[in-house]
Amino acid sequence: MDFSSKLLENAVNEVSRLPGIGKRTALRLVLHLLKQPSDNTKFLTEALLHLRNDVKTCEKCHNISDTVLCDICNNPKRNSEIVCVVEDIRDVMAIESTSQFNGLYHVLGGKISPIEGIGPQNLQIDSLVRKVDEGEVKELIFALSSTMEGDTTNFYIFKQIEKFEIKTSTIARGISVGDELEYADEVTLGRSIVNRIPFEQSISR
Repeated sequence: MDFSSKLLENAVNEVSRLPGIGKRTALRLVLHLLKQPSDNTKFLTEALLHLRNDVKTCEKCHNISDTVLCDICNNPKRNSEIVCVVEDIRDVMAIESTSQFNGLYHVLGGKISPIEGIGPQNLQIDSLVRKVDEGEVKELIFALSSTMEGDTTNFYIFKQIEKFEIKTSTIARGISVGDELEYADEVTLGRSIVNRIPFEQSISR
């Protein structure tokens, strides 16, 4: 792709680093920004800088937050005895959109994947075990995607907390194998949470 401007080329190269964005899409986005009033680009730049510099991680659930504790953990109306274990913030957003879950979350920050060099020590598993050990949590809901990595992570966590008297369940398999929660429709995802099954049953299948 030939560029008439080095500045344009640099901008396209940087935008194309984003996931799912190729050079042609990056060029279209950059040209769109060039056509907008300069204030629009300024607001976008400032929003990204504030995001990068000021965003926090909730000390309790590891969700992305503007404050030390996120709005969900800070909400006294949420049921703190039920914790839904998810991979990242996209899963929190997907489940919240169903309005079918009133507990808290625990964001792992990924899934165990030896191929990608991600082990249990790279995820927020130890803090989850400590949370269970403190005794406030009565049920853990595993809501990772139905992949080999997701199932491996579920089983690893299950073995870590097996000694505690706690109920463990997993979302019903209304979500197709390999699907990510963020792409599931709200009705299907909502039902899979409401109709969750004991984790032990998912192992024996």
